[in-house]
Amino acid sequence: MTEPHLTWGAEELWLQLRELLPGLSVEVVERCASTNTALLERARVEVRPEPDNAEVLVQRSVESAAFGRRAADVQPCLLVAEHQSSGRGRMGRSWSSAPGASLTFSLSLPIARADWSGLSLAVGVALADALDPLGGGNAPRLGLKWPNDLWLMDGPLDGGRGRKLGGVLIETVSAGSLRLAVIGVGLNVRPLTEVDAGTGFGCLQELGSTDDAPAVLHRIALPLAQALRRFEAEGFAAFAAGYARRDLLAGHALRTTQSGAGEGIARGIDAGGALQLETPQGLVAIHSGEVSVRLDPQNG
Repeated sequence: MTEPHLTWGAEELWLQLRELLPGLSVEVVERCASTNTALLERARVEVRPEPDNAEVLVQRSVESAAFGRRAADVQPCLLVAEHQSSGRGRMGRSWSSAPGASLTFSLSLPIARADWSGLSLAVGVALADALDPLGGGNAPRLGLKWPNDLWLMDGPLDGGRGRKLGGVLIETVSAGSLRLAVIGVGLNVRPLTEVDAGTGFGCLQELGSTDDAPAVLHRIALPLAQALRRFEAEGFAAFAAGYARRDLLAGHALRTTQSGAGEGIARGIDAGGALQLETPQGLVAIHSGEVSVRLDPQNG
């Protein structure tokens, strides 16, 4: 079956974002192994002094052209792939996607902040609020599963009910005197035939959305950029209340792989974005990248 042609409106995206992200380029490619990997490689550049002492950035990776493409540098870049052949999730997991059914992109930018704690959670809040605005006292349909997943909720959480709709992967790289964040986002827009049975599958179509992948990107790009600038200025504290409203794990029994933590009850997120786990030994802070968290089906 032939996939429908997608119109991404790269120039329109650039116009929306350029004031918040000066020096931005917006690029769309038909296929890419991993947008995060591509931008990480692009940022690993050699700096060669010229006679006028200007710094010349020498490219080590090449991506297809689109609106605003530059050879290589460490300024902001939004790279969209209609299909990722080797999309990655947290802790080396793969991310399933398909052209037209998924939205996969990465945004790289320097963030001038010493403490990046909670960045993935802030991104999750921005995405969920853009896709599932809260209002009128309605319960959220999109929840956030610490530290980086968006889940579509079917009802009260019980025994792992709920299905994964999207994920965030944040990686960093040094580029000269700068530190870049590469923020990868994968969202299920329409149903997929092959999915991870362990987390179920949810897609935006189930929220009543008729948007295709480009339209979804246009819905979330500006709120995401605004959230990143707010995080740069205020840190995770600016997003803590928003995260709490969508926290899937709070109050539920969990099992972790962190040494000395084991099992406990989730008690929300601390000011630095760490998961608070109530254990028989006391409250333990679980930090991103250290554990694998699963809902305990016997105690959820």
